[in-house]
Parts: sequence; structure tokens; C-alpha cells
Amino acid sequence: MTKKRGDGNKITGFKSSLKRGILAALVSIALISFISISVPVKVYATSEVVVDTDPTDPTTDRDTHLTGSQEERTNINPPGTSEDPDDLKKLNIANTVTVTYDNGNGSVNGALRILITLTLLSLAPTLLVMMTSFTRIIVALHFTRTAIGTQTSPPNLVMIGIALFMTLFIMQPTLTEAYNTAVVPFEEGQIDQTEFFETAMKPFRHFMYGQTLKKDVLLFMQIDGIEWDGELESIPNVVLIPSFIVSELRTAFIIGFMIYIPFIVIDMVVASVLMSMGMMMLPPTTISMPFKILLFVLADGWSLIIGNLVKSFY
Repeated sequence: MTKKRGDGNKITGFKSSLKRGILAALVSIALISFISISVPVKVYATSEVVVDTDPTDPTTDRDTHLTGSQEERTNINPPGTSEDPDDLKKLNIANTVTVTYDNGNGSVNGALRILITLTLLSLAPTLLVMMTSFTRIIVALHFTRTAIGTQTSPPNLVMIGIALFMTLFIMQPTLTEAYNTAVVPFEEGQIDQTEFFETAMKPFRHFMYGQTLKKDVLLFMQIDGIEWDGELESIPNVVLIPSFIVSELRTAFIIGFMIYIPFIVIDMVVASVLMSMGMMMLPPTTISMPFKILLFVLADGWSLIIGNLVKSFY
């Protein structure tokens, strides 16, 4: 196949145009870089753009373009003019963080309260999962859904919502006691931050200790090298919380096994019937799922499971 001459001219012209375009772009970039290096540009907090082309000109000094007066600025003098640490604090007020108290009575000011609240909100999911009944409930509910065979019904959002409200119901006495004994006195200035933390943890410690097996406490005590006298007061929080988590996981898996038993029986019966009929290619779950749902509804399964989950904490 011969190549047409016109096509060759078009390709040659295209290559020449491409080379000229690349060369023009490189020249433009070099010119812009030279201009930006040779001419200093300063930006000030003013209502109009000011370009300082002469740094030695006093009319374009930094102070003439800053907003606010000298008394309103947080950094009143340039760095490097301080002679001692106290002078440094005065000259660089913007670089320090101060915590003020209301007339010295120990109550935290509004800004610090907002900071503490945001910090607690970021830690709330961890505290909710690790120190409450949420772990046992959500694991047992997931076992129930898997045993029935409905992989996405109820949805995860519904399962988490049920677990949250059940956790609130179970933890209500503990939360009320913590609020009355710790939050109210702290708001009134009767206790400080250390006493507030210790007093607020006491109801949660009693709740966790009542649901924790002693062998789990002994396990983490031995790992940490601490002698335990069998009393709650001698268990540190770093030992009690992981012991409670392990006990909750064990209890949740035992409940899940008990939930699985009736549904496994239905699966075995259906599988035996299908094999006896020679229908080995038909998945047993396709036939057993309607029977499992029917059994769960007739037995009022949700009431039994949720009710017994709540009773397991009392």
C-alpha cells in the first residue's frame, strides 16, 4: 500500500506546529519565572492590593498596611526584641494559649467548655462501645440476622439504632447516678476536675464489674503484674475495661450460639428432605429461609431476643 504525498505533508506540518507551540510555552514560562523572581511582591491585609516594589520605601512599610491599631494587635512588636521570658510573653501574645477561670472560683470558661465538649464527642463512640452494653447487644443482633439467613434485613442502620436505644435503656440508672454525683457538683464548683473524673467513673466501674468474670480480671492483672485482693477498688481502669470487653464478647457469642440452634435444625431437616427427593442441585437455604422466618415470627422472636438481652444485664 503506497502512502499519499498529501498525507506526508500534513504530518510534517503538524509536527512543525507542535514544536513551535512547545517552544512558545517554554519561553513564556521562563519569562514569568524571571519576572516573579526579580520583582518582590508583598500581600497585606487591606481592602486593596498593594505591591511593594521597593522594600526600602517607608511608605510601604508593614505597619502602614495592617488592619487595626497597635493596641489591638496580638503581636505588638517584631520578633527578636525580647530580653527575658516575661518580655517574650508580652511581645508575642498570639503564640500563647491561656485558660481563664470565672473570678477564680474554679469554673471553666465557655471557650474551654466547648473544647472539652468537642473532645468528648470525638471519644463518645469508643466509650459507648467499650464501657456499656452496646457490644453484647449488637453482636447478638448480628448473630440473629445471620442465623435467619436474611443478610440485609434488618439493615445495619436499623440494627445500630435498636442497639443504641437498648443501651440507653439499660444504662439509664448508671448515667443518672453519674450525672447526679459528678456533673451537678462540678457545675456548682464543689469538686475539681480530678474528683469529677473519679466520681463519674464509679457508676460505670460498678456496672462493668458486675458483668465481668473474675478470670478475665485475673488474666489482665497477671499480664500487668498487679496483685489483686478481690476487691473492685484495687482494679485500675486500664485492667477493668479490657476485662469487661472480653467478658462481653464471650457472653455475646454464647447467646449467638443459642440463637443458632433452632435454625440449624431447620436447615438440616430441609437438606435431608431435598437429598431424599434427589434434588441435590437445589440450595437448601432457598427452601429453609421461608420456614425460618415463619418460625421466628410465630415464636415472637424479636420480643424474646430483645427481652432476654435486656434481662441478661440485671
